[in-house]
Order: sequence, then C-alpha cells, then structure tokens
Amino acid sequence: MVKNAALPGPCTLCGGVDGERRHGSWHCAACGWRYGDVPDAELPLPRIDVVYYLRFDRRVKIGTSMRPRQRLASIRHEELLAFERGGRATEHQRHREFADAREGGEWFTLTDELSAHIARLRAVGDPWQLYARWLSEALQS
Repeated sequence: MVKNAALPGPCTLCGGVDGERRHGSWHCAACGWRYGDVPDAELPLPRIDVVYYLRFDRRVKIGTSMRPRQRLASIRHEELLAFERGGRATEHQRHREFADAREGGEWFTLTDELSAHIARLRAVGDPWQLYARWLSEALQS
C-alpha cells in the first residue's frame, strides 16, 4: 500500500489531494473516498449529525447540525474548534457536562476542562476532514 502520495487529481468528495493506493485503486487520504468515484448528484447526501464547537473570543458555542457548512456560515465565530459525531442527545450531554461554565443558551466559557475535551476531539483529526470521512463512510455503506 502506497501512503501519502498525490492523487492524480482532487478528490471528488472532499477536494483532498493526498492519497493512498489500496486494493489496486487510489483512495483519498483525508476522507477515504475511492478516487474516480463520483457521488450521485441526484441523490441527497446522507445525514451526518455533528456536535460543533465554535470559538468567539474566550467563549465556545456547543451546538448541533446535520448541515454543518450551512449552519456555521450563519453563526458569528472566530474559529471552528472541533466536530464530534452525534445529534441532540450528545449535544445535551455536553451541555450538562460543562454546565458550570455555561454563560447562557449554547455559549460556554472556555475553561480548562472544556479546552481538554476539545483537545481530545482535535487529536482524532481536523474537523472538516473528519466530516468528510464520516460522509465517505456513509456513502460507501
């Protein structure tokens, strides 16, 4: 298996350019999509629920969305910190977990505990690459 070689062109799913050769074909290193396959434009993309962590100054918004690109575009923020796979139940669990730092609504003070949680999520990977991988896995199943 060849790893971290350039794909012949950008991945049609996530736009990644690095790839690896598996089972006789190229796969995107970022999302795992097989190079050359094109998602069916007539079919809706699978629903991928994520809990997102957005930073604005020393505050973090913990919210959820099934369309994170659209949702994040509508929220004023300085930085996307992390994604976590999950829907409302996971979001509510995080709200309870960090309740002592809650400022109101879905906004929390960026405490050491919240920073550590976000660091653990970031250790798994870049948020958009994770989302692309989850999407790729859902399309291939």
